[in-house]
Amino acid sequence: MTIWIVQAVCTGTARPFNGAELSAIMKRPREGAVQVLPDGLAPDEQADRRVHGGPEMALHLYPLDHHAVWRGEIGDHPALDEPGGFGSNLAVTGLTEDKVHIGDRFRLGSALIEVSQPRQPCWKIEHRFGVKGMVAAIIGSGRCGWYFRVIESGEVAAGDSLLREAIGAAEWSVARAFSVLIAGKGTQADYAALASLPTLSPILRERALQKQG
Repeated sequence: MTIWIVQAVCTGTARPFNGAELSAIMKRPREGAVQVLPDGLAPDEQADRRVHGGPEMALHLYPLDHHAVWRGEIGDHPALDEPGGFGSNLAVTGLTEDKVHIGDRFRLGSALIEVSQPRQPCWKIEHRFGVKGMVAAIIGSGRCGWYFRVIESGEVAAGDSLLREAIGAAEWSVARAFSVLIAGKGTQADYAALASLPTLSPILRERALQKQG
């Protein structure tokens, strides 16, 4: 078992973002204990529930390690000083996409959560930072972050531990799954394996199934 520390627990509300568009990508740290429920932190909002939120994307973690890398690439930006700057609910250092696997289970405070899928980047990241090309950079680098589903509800606060209790599909790191399903660098065997991986979110299992020739 390996332990990391949750440096911040972040939530947001849907706000005007781009004209009539709303977004809750701007997550702010919360004080005290926050409920972890099947649909995510309470309260936390997602502006477009078609592509964000729900049980398979209940919690988002974007590694704090990547903030320093981005600073070297795009320069200083206020959002890089914020633990939820990329829409992340959990601020953690030392845990990156190559170290996490689809189906890994973690004890988050008193809750139990499971890695469900990589995060697919969208235009809102570029609008948030005012920098074009960030989506392409994420796809090329694999600095994507990932989502958890909630297995057991509970509570979490900044300073609590994130304890990995079980390894899921050891051959399928988040980095590898992202490379295959989002960056399009998979073989037919890769797609077949992901289509039958029960701990991968249904929407990405379906995508893998459709990619099979």
